Amino acid sequence: MGKALADAFPICRDTFAEADAALGDALSGIVFNGPEDQLTLTSNQQPAILTVSIAAFRLLASKGLKPSFVAGHSLGEYSANVAAGTFTFADAVSIVRRRGQYMQEAVPVGSGAMAAILGLDADAVAEVCRDALKEKSNGDVVSPANINGGGQIAIAGSAAAVARASELAKARGARRTVPLPVSAPFHCALMKSAEIRLAPELQALRTQNPRVPIVANVDAELKRDAGSAIEALVAQVSAPVRWEAVVQRLASEGVTTYVEVGPGTVLSGLVKRIHRDATVVNFGSPDDLAAVEAVL
Repeated sequence: MGKALADAFPICRDTFAEADAALGDALSGIVFNGPEDQLTLTSNQQPAILTVSIAAFRLLASKGLKPSFVAGHSLGEYSANVAAGTFTFADAVSIVRRRGQYMQEAVPVGSGAMAAILGLDADAVAEVCRDALKEKSNGDVVSPANINGGGQIAIAGSAAAVARASELAKARGARRTVPLPVSAPFHCALMKSAEIRLAPELQALRTQNPRVPIVANVDAELKRDAGSAIEALVAQVSAPVRWEAVVQRLASEGVTTYVEVGPGTVLSGLVKRIHRDATVVNFGSPDDLAAVEAVL
């Protein structure tokens, strides 16, 4: 992941070196070479994805890319803030490692779960979660965690409650329910302890007002000052990611072209389903550069 960018472009190679220096370890070696079980640990995975995303963004910026707005899905909102200049990349890569550790430690391994519900709308999924708790509460938690649009919503919470909600969703017409291979139940009330631990560290970062507005996960509102951008990052730890609303807000602001920056193309697919007449390209490797340059 990201190796082709680092091999081809000094600005990308320097970004990986900066991440290694900030973290005091060889993150780049794990990103480029594995082993996969090390890379997928939350404490490595989150800084790794951030680093690849910022390496790609810096290359595009060096070629004149100037976004009018930025947004990111969950962890991606940190990349969006770095791109907007709210805080430095070195600070971001350090704090997302701790974010990953705090989220991992918030819930004992195996006691939480997430699942994708395909083919039900947001209201129906919220009702399924409520009914799953009525059926058998026991202090369980389950709620919508990622409202991704296009009939795709992830739920998160206690493992038993997520399983009950998944069964109810199928009974009520969901096309499919898919357990997600995640290390913790992100963006639900079980993450509150992680939010409480992370908040003072986020609030202590050296910041400046973003150069361009950030559309936040938590409320799909434009964050134009550092204080509100940081508070949005605090709140998103235990709140759902409202990605469908984020894209709708971008569209309402006149956005017609989206560039997904970083590894993978998941967000490109989601944006195409939400904002059907938009132009969408992705940039995560040197092979993608010609398509981005052609569009822009």
